[in-house]
Amino acid sequence: MRFRAFRRFTISFLLLSAVATAHADTRWTSFIPFRKSVEADTSSRYELTEEHGPWLILAASFAGQGAEKQAHELVLELRREFNLPAYVNYKEFDFTEPIEGKTIDRYTGDWAKMKYANYSKFDAYAVLVGDFATSDDPDMQKTLEKIKYMRPSCLDSRNREEGTSQWLAGFRANLQRLNGDPAKRKRGPMGSAFITRNPNLPAEFFAPGGLDEFVVELNSRVEHSLLDNPGRYTVKVASFGGRNTMNSKEIEELERSGKVTDKLEIAADKAHRLTVALRQRGVEAYEFHDRTESIVAVGSFDSVGEPRVDGKIEIHPAVHKIMKMYGASQRELPGGGSLGLQPRTLAGITFDVQPMPVEVPRRSIAADYARGSAR
Repeated sequence: MRFRAFRRFTISFLLLSAVATAHADTRWTSFIPFRKSVEADTSSRYELTEEHGPWLILAASFAGQGAEKQAHELVLELRREFNLPAYVNYKEFDFTEPIEGKTIDRYTGDWAKMKYANYSKFDAYAVLVGDFATSDDPDMQKTLEKIKYMRPSCLDSRNREEGTSQWLAGFRANLQRLNGDPAKRKRGPMGSAFITRNPNLPAEFFAPGGLDEFVVELNSRVEHSLLDNPGRYTVKVASFGGRNTMNSKEIEELERSGKVTDKLEIAADKAHRLTVALRQRGVEAYEFHDRTESIVAVGSFDSVGEPRVDGKIEIHPAVHKIMKMYGASQRELPGGGSLGLQPRTLAGITFDVQPMPVEVPRRSIAADYARGSAR
């Protein structure tokens, strides 16, 4: 892929905007809760999907024997008696597998393997009330307060011979009785309800602000784009400067015309060729382009490391390995007697002297929809 194709951004950019607007109009108009009667069909499961709102209220959760049945009963009652669009979300909890600890195994150099104290595995069912578009939706705040004081008959233990499978029901009831706030003591069995995100949506949906449209378009046709990196962090191993401007008029002109400077094209080409060369060697490499530079990154990680007692970060061994592998090496300078840093190269392209962990940039799907709806 050659990056002189960037000069054709204008048409693609307009098409992207049109698609985003159309998608926003059809998908998010459903996020206006309670304007019509909510269905309550006993034969339907009402399982949570990504279409049921980015923001929801977790009303109750169930685990153990009878959990699925009780969760389904609560969904139907919330729909039938309270006209709330309620859904069930299933999740398996497995505490039998080993996890990475916070200490380094001195023999392997990796994080030590540890086990949970509660060695168990169980299914859980959460009941959520959905169809909210934003976390500060006034309707959601009002609905949350109503849910906390509701008393669905299916959650009344006096109506159940088999008892309740509601998670920590007894513990929460005792805390509520001991609470010094009279209003909180009047709350019902869903008194601990809270606002949460839809677990079926990707993390980038909730990226605040996210990247602007122009930068997203710059990276839209890149095969190994850093925007597709599944981790939260990566290691930047090479960077190539392009246009260095913070002038708002120049930026507006750049966006309006869809033009890319020669410097940016050269930087993008280098980043692309280095990414391809690394990929050919089996390395998990990514490229990313913005208004001022293009970079190449290696690896995907959920964290950079662990905090130490002295306040510093203990770098993850795999991150440290990449930093050393692509960082400059010490070489004796001509004439002898002193050492200097010699950057590494691949395919005739130079890596950074000091690779550094960086956070993976994200698109904001929510911001895209918001921009589309505003047009």
